Amino acid sequence: MEKEEFFIKRIRELANLSYRRDIVTFSDFLNLNEQNIVNNRKNQIPGVVTECFGGYEQAERQMIAFHPDALAFTWEYPITCLKVEPKARKFSEDLGHRDYLGAVLNLGIERSVIGDILIQEHTAWIFCHNKIADFLVDNLDRIRHTAVKVSVVDNPEHYPEPQFALVTGTCSSVRLDALIALAFQASRSSMVSFIENGQVFVNGKLITSNGYEPKEGDIISVRGKGRFIFDGVSRQTKKGRNSVKLRRYQ
Repeated sequence: MEKEEFFIKRIRELANLSYRRDIVTFSDFLNLNEQNIVNNRKNQIPGVVTECFGGYEQAERQMIAFHPDALAFTWEYPITCLKVEPKARKFSEDLGHRDYLGAVLNLGIERSVIGDILIQEHTAWIFCHNKIADFLVDNLDRIRHTAVKVSVVDNPEHYPEPQFALVTGTCSSVRLDALIALAFQASRSSMVSFIENGQVFVNGKLITSNGYEPKEGDIISVRGKGRFIFDGVSRQTKKGRNSVKLRRYQ
């Protein structure tokens, strides 16, 4: 509880600073639980507008921006995208999210200034706070045993497109527990604890009801498992079950 109270105090400080000085203030990158805490307290932050962004559309880790109702100038989030690729592709290891994040944190970087890490083949895109971008370019030179080079991506068109795995199946009702079980190829009962323990978010909002019914297009995130998009019910089977489609982020 102490950690959450400290976080709420910091958020209020950023909001009050924005209101008093008529400026834009930014949080660090927030996880889904932290974003949910801020969203649930929007009505308690009078005089300022809150917006969120993680460097690209549908990012999971996002910064919260606080700014006055009427703003007379343009602003940008202090987010930089870095491209990390092997110096010699043929000698590159098969690296995962944990490898890239571990290499960054081993440089003494705080997790809060690192956003999403997107990986495709032997290349990763790391979204980070502007203040540590140059440091990473100069000092991140190895992921496990693979020598890498880091460069700044200036054009958002060069960001990678999200990769999905199509998942289809049937369920008796379009409940949250049933969809999660289908998405991660697990039993329905084994998914209940994830929901009840506050590890499931729909469009960034914490959901603790097993019977919650997501809407088509909702993004469902399960901490420790991954996330997916619910593409709706395509048809009903002869036995009255719902045939659903999901797109799970790779």
